Order: sequence, then structure tokens, then C-alpha cells
Amino acid sequence: MAQYRNRRLAEGLKKEIADIIRQMKDPRLQLVSVLAVQVDRELTQAKVFVSHFAQETVKDETLAALRAAGGHIRSELAKKLHTRTVPELVFVDDHSIEAGFKISEMLADYEKERAQANAGAPEAE
Repeated sequence: MAQYRNRRLAEGLKKEIADIIRQMKDPRLQLVSVLAVQVDRELTQAKVFVSHFAQETVKDETLAALRAAGGHIRSELAKKLHTRTVPELVFVDDHSIEAGFKISEMLADYEKERAQANAGAPEAE
């Protein structure tokens, strides 16, 4: 039962945090996506996995802006969520999208090499 509550709270947090970030006026928070939220068992801390489509230096600034705005985001969550307490937010840069792109590129390169090797090989009759 506790796992269900954690999952439900995590999904609610993900949606609400994304909405709050979208409404914020800070230009460093443009193009930020909330990918996932993990809530601990005690519901005291939530890891917020975010992705930002920009260069590495801008990503560091974005994480710093999110950490600075964490108190504001948490207070807005308290207004929107119907829970006794709101977990402390820990923002984490998620590299899974970049990793997926790298894997896709590696697979495409492998397919090209394989096609070239098969094109040069004599056909069996």
C-alpha cells in the first residue's frame, strides 16, 4: 500500500512541479523538462530528475536556478497538494536522453559498417 501512495505522490509532484516551473519567469528555466520524481519511503525527500536541452554551462546554471527556487516551488506545491507535509526537493540532472542519443548513433554506425561489410563480401550461391 505504501508503494502505491509513493508512486501516486511522485506522479502528482512531477505534474505540479512541471507546471510551476513552466509558470516561472526565470529565463534560465526555459526548456526544462521534469522527467521523473522519486519519493523516499518516509515522504520527506523527493529527487526531481530534470533535463535541459542546452550546452553544459547552461545546464549548470539551470540546476543552480532550480536549487535556488526550490523553496518557492515547495511552497507552491504546499498550496496545490493536499498532503500534511511536502517533501524536500532535490534536483538532479538526468542524462538518460543524451545516453539514448549516443546509443542510437552507435547502433546506426554499426548498421552502416555491417552494410558496408556485407556489400563487399561475395554472395553465396
